[in-house]
Amino acid sequence: MSSLQRWVREFGRPPRILGLDVARGLAIIGMAGAHIGDAPDLVWSDPETWAGIVHGRSSILFAVLAGVSVALMTGRSAGPDPQRLPSIRLGLVGRGAVVFVIGILLEYLNTPIAVILTLYGLIYVAVIPFLRWRPWQLLTAAGGLALLGPALLALVNALTLHPFGAGIGFVISGSYPITVWMAFVFAGMALGRLHVDTIRTAALTLFTGIGLAIIGYGLGAVGVAWGAAADPGIPYQEAAPGWDGYPESLIATDPIGSMIRAVLAVDAHSGGTAEILGSGGFALAVIGACLLASRAFRVPLLPLGALGSMPLSAYSAHILVIALISGPGAFYTDGLFWVILSLGLILVATVWSVFAGQGPLERLTARAARAMAAPPSAARPRLDA
Repeated sequence: MSSLQRWVREFGRPPRILGLDVARGLAIIGMAGAHIGDAPDLVWSDPETWAGIVHGRSSILFAVLAGVSVALMTGRSAGPDPQRLPSIRLGLVGRGAVVFVIGILLEYLNTPIAVILTLYGLIYVAVIPFLRWRPWQLLTAAGGLALLGPALLALVNALTLHPFGAGIGFVISGSYPITVWMAFVFAGMALGRLHVDTIRTAALTLFTGIGLAIIGYGLGAVGVAWGAAADPGIPYQEAAPGWDGYPESLIATDPIGSMIRAVLAVDAHSGGTAEILGSGGFALAVIGACLLASRAFRVPLLPLGALGSMPLSAYSAHILVIALISGPGAFYTDGLFWVILSLGLILVATVWSVFAGQGPLERLTARAARAMAAPPSAARPRLDA
């Protein structure tokens, strides 16, 4: 049997895995498009802007799939084996540490791209307390973060006069606030625990995602209409520091208005409830569609699935290519380059998958996870003379 025949047989055998890899491949291409595709902001009523669908939604799709991967790595639908739970937790720490370091190295390339891997490294650790949660608990947490999180965070920020520090900038107020992203990860973990290999789950995921997207983007449309008609609020005025100036500063932050805007915000990376529901639902719909399509169109989807089987390597490679072409600190966008880069990533991933199997950085993280989770070797007994 040739390498290609063996690859088609082995790689394409589980429709669940192929469908998830296809969705990851789409997320990689979408994030590349958001970085270099020169796509305009999406306006649903204008087909010429539909390429802008990659903005924000691609990274959210990536985040939901990360949650699915965590669930599949830690016990699938049965959940983690209690006896293996300590080693599973240590493995996630090792995996997260390597992903975090890779993210830091990519940031040193000095591209204008907001590298998501540093947050992902943190997420692998942040999910550890929730590994044994049941799907309904994970969905409840995801729903609570989606519905209440943005408004509560806006209120806290207003009451504390929008503080800033290294930790807040990294975890809360950056491009990927963990309070938002954990909602997507929890949803993905719940999906991974719900027999994601069945047609019923795939179809339910598709239609649930469509419903959430309609609700979220409908809420966002209300926000756009409200924002156009709302009073611009009290302009900010310099106030004296300390408690004497606090009342004036608090009025300027407009806590109530901030909470309403946080609920209705739908723009990419806004972190609003409308965006979480709309773009999170979009991600679920894409995953459900890919799970179903992988059953009917297995062979044609194999190259895209190969790209999605090595997301860490592909994501890192696309940033490296952008850095080499644009140079440090420069920003390069071109729609044709996006197409060429996407096709190149698919080709390289397919060839690598045929002849080498697992992606290089995926091998590195797997080794780190195994090394971290390995039990300490037994001490050699001392032999008395």
